[in-house]
Amino acid sequence: MRNKTVRWGMIGCGNVTERKSGPAFWQVEGSSLEMVMARRDEQASDYASRHGIARYTTDASALVADEHVDAIYVATPPDSHLEYALMAASAGKPCVVEKPMALTTDECDQMLAAFEKANVPLFVAYYRRSLPRFDVVRNWLEQGMIGDVRHIHWTYHRAPNSDDKEGKDNWRVNPAQAGGGYFVDLASHGLNLFQQWFGNIVVAKGIKTNQQGYYEAEDAVAASLAFESGVLGSGYWNFGAANREDRVEIIGSEGRIVCSVFGEDDFELDGKEKASVNIENPDPVQYFHVENLIAHLNGDKEHPSLGIEGRNTTWAMEQILNG
Repeated sequence: MRNKTVRWGMIGCGNVTERKSGPAFWQVEGSSLEMVMARRDEQASDYASRHGIARYTTDASALVADEHVDAIYVATPPDSHLEYALMAASAGKPCVVEKPMALTTDECDQMLAAFEKANVPLFVAYYRRSLPRFDVVRNWLEQGMIGDVRHIHWTYHRAPNSDDKEGKDNWRVNPAQAGGGYFVDLASHGLNLFQQWFGNIVVAKGIKTNQQGYYEAEDAVAASLAFESGVLGSGYWNFGAANREDRVEIIGSEGRIVCSVFGEDDFELDGKEKASVNIENPDPVQYFHVENLIAHLNGDKEHPSLGIEGRNTTWAMEQILNG
């Protein structure tokens, strides 16, 4: 695909595609969104009309097979990632799936095997790996600004969702569709980012519970981690607290870094130097993620979020939720 426009077919027209991801696929140079698919005709046609997409369909297999589509973006809940990714692999087309990669580690392995056999890349939309905001932390770590890293801890809690309290349908807290609850949906972002900084997670243990009873999935999780670099980690996630907090603290032999995964606060360095840095995210937030997809497909550089890293994130969350 070197030096040619990559024409994408997008499966799924949900909320994530409205502003976070979809616009990036036609705004990035060398990328175009050729076709979109949704199961309901009115949803597909509405999305295509509002966003200026030339063609739409309700048939995923037709989109994947289309000769004017070079690569596939799967923007559906995790329970269908395996099905659609295997379609793409069978057609010999590169594919990026939304996070988390799949419902289980076994499904991730099936996907990886299919794409290895097809000799085309599989990506996962852990877009924070491509954001300059988080490059700041990575650069501080690589420069040894806090000495040898000893431990990373993430505290994340927030108030319950009003729709959940009212018992409204929500796929994100349906384990059959999401693989878990908000922990799987949200903690996956941070765990995957930490892998980029400290290497894959090699040990993951946890405790989960449901304290509120609003839905089937867990709503409180605590975990202990070990990364292949030797760094240890821990985390606490609760979705029934009085208020919101998102704080990551990285402890080193000569200082610490304080940042967040979802927040917009300054990132703080207190080590060999002191610094406070805040880089705004692009709009759409997946812009640099898509830019890196195009660079990878053109052979210019490797994308930072490949399927093998996404598999490790799913494995770690599976270990945590299984105790």
